[in-house]
Amino acid sequence: MTPASLLQPGDPPPVSVLNPAGRAPLVLFCDHAGQAIPRALGDLGLSAEARAQHIAWDIGIAEVAAILARELDAPAVLAGYSRLVIDCNRRLDDPTSIAQESDRIPVPGNRGLSAGDRARRADEIFRPYHAAVTAAIEAKLAAGQKPAILSLHSFTPVMNGFQRPWHFGILWNKDSRFPVPLMARLAELPDVCVGDNEPYTGRDEHGYSVVAHGEARGLPHALIEIRQDLISEPTGVALWAGKLLQVLPGLLSDPALHRL
Repeated sequence: MTPASLLQPGDPPPVSVLNPAGRAPLVLFCDHAGQAIPRALGDLGLSAEARAQHIAWDIGIAEVAAILARELDAPAVLAGYSRLVIDCNRRLDDPTSIAQESDRIPVPGNRGLSAGDRARRADEIFRPYHAAVTAAIEAKLAAGQKPAILSLHSFTPVMNGFQRPWHFGILWNKDSRFPVPLMARLAELPDVCVGDNEPYTGRDEHGYSVVAHGEARGLPHALIEIRQDLISEPTGVALWAGKLLQVLPGLLSDPALHRL
């Protein structure tokens, strides 16, 4: 018998918010920060090795977000569950919202789901996460700020046999206020390779979160990707978060960023 609720006592929460009262004109969020799977779903039919790979979460990005939230004094909203349970950066009608296969790895626990199964994942994981992002933005607007929106992700260093050279990738579509100066300032740092809409593009409308929370509201926004091998250990997290901290305060203090 299918339980009325997916999440049960003892399961972690679907979302956490770091530094909710942060005063910077910035809202950070991580769609793929966590790798938890509700106990009711077991292991989704995956090995422990597969569940630790990039297909399940954005390795290292929660730790980067924690440093940025603290040092920039900004709120950061983190999704708690694996993207394999439901992808918080996909529209609910997107076929990859609950992936049956990821990077050629089948996900048996996502096959043959009923409408009720899918609805429970959306109602108990996807919607609470996005409600928390909305609340963080609304709090800024209520305080008279026009916040910048920064979506944080990480990417696997090799895909389909291609060694990706970028340290940072900045994804964007039509609004250049945040991404273009962000790329320019990162590129000025020594030994930093920055990708413009690499290793993915922000122009194919495949993602959801930046569009819903930034573009649709007219807020300055960007999605940043950091290569996972750079931030898989604490020393790398500190190093590459530190590079962002060299450029973000100056950008956030520029009135041009927050113009209508």
